[in-house]
Amino acid sequence: MTMILLASNENPLGMPESARRAAAAALPGAGRYPDSNGTALKHALSARLDVPADWLVLGSGSSEILELAAQARVMPGEHVVYSQYGFVVYGQVAGQVHARSTAVPARDFGHDLDAMRAAIGEDTRLVFVANPNNPTGTFIEAGPLLAFLESVPPQVTVLLDEAYGEYLSPAQRYDSIAWVRRFPNLVVARTFSKAYGLAGLRIGYGVAQHGLAGRLNAQRPRFNVSTPAQAAALAALNDGAFLARSYQLNTAGRARLAAGLHELRLASIPSAGNFLMVQVGEGRTVHARLLAAGIEVALLDNYGLPHWLRITVGLPEQNEAVLAALRDLAPAR
Repeated sequence: MTMILLASNENPLGMPESARRAAAAALPGAGRYPDSNGTALKHALSARLDVPADWLVLGSGSSEILELAAQARVMPGEHVVYSQYGFVVYGQVAGQVHARSTAVPARDFGHDLDAMRAAIGEDTRLVFVANPNNPTGTFIEAGPLLAFLESVPPQVTVLLDEAYGEYLSPAQRYDSIAWVRRFPNLVVARTFSKAYGLAGLRIGYGVAQHGLAGRLNAQRPRFNVSTPAQAAALAALNDGAFLARSYQLNTAGRARLAAGLHELRLASIPSAGNFLMVQVGEGRTVHARLLAAGIEVALLDNYGLPHWLRITVGLPEQNEAVLAALRDLAPAR
């Protein structure tokens, strides 16, 4: 039985052919160390984002950007703030640098920015904000988010995690890079793992002003991004047709999943990402039954959400398969 993998928010289209060709073409040079500065990719990102190349930090996925921010900005015993249902890695990286951390109670499963601002104290050094948020899919409008950034003391770094930003609708999109130009304490983290389809190659990047980017780069392992990953990311960055197809597939698939879950009388949270969080009752029981039916989705016990599962938006036939399986499992809920 071939498993339907809907647990890790990967792009169901897989890797774009342009990136596949570029990675293959780069393999003959993989006997040598990669370009530690990621010169070609940074040049392309610099032109695309209209920022200096030294404002860029390459990471092994955007998760490494989160780690670098904690390593660069937080000393043992200092304070990190994030939302209750923020990405699980935020708490993990706070632990890695032996920081105190506060998971601020969520508001409607999303960020309570007022409460997060109130949680910032004299020893707070880093605040994580995900937009859209994983695993809940919640989204913060530009106005409240900008007001929050304006309220944060300058000695506190804010990391704005935009791993799912390419899935935002046109009405939701905002220019966070303009905010980087304005706020020297802001890092925007992005990834090629999701909409660009390069999850297995592990490549992402951060954008921050020169001083803060320099501190992150000082923590960065020298050869943290491989030669094929850099080549594939450069190709994917320039493959607008693939990105548009990914966006359209996700928008339609997410709407279909949400409608299907509603028909099954399963509550889900409106999502701005490429996944839906759905309330199923006994999460582990339903998860096990779905696995037995050949479908893998994500448990959310580690978020304190044992009655919920997260379902990645898949190809149309995969979305129908998970809806059919949930329909068949109705008595188990």
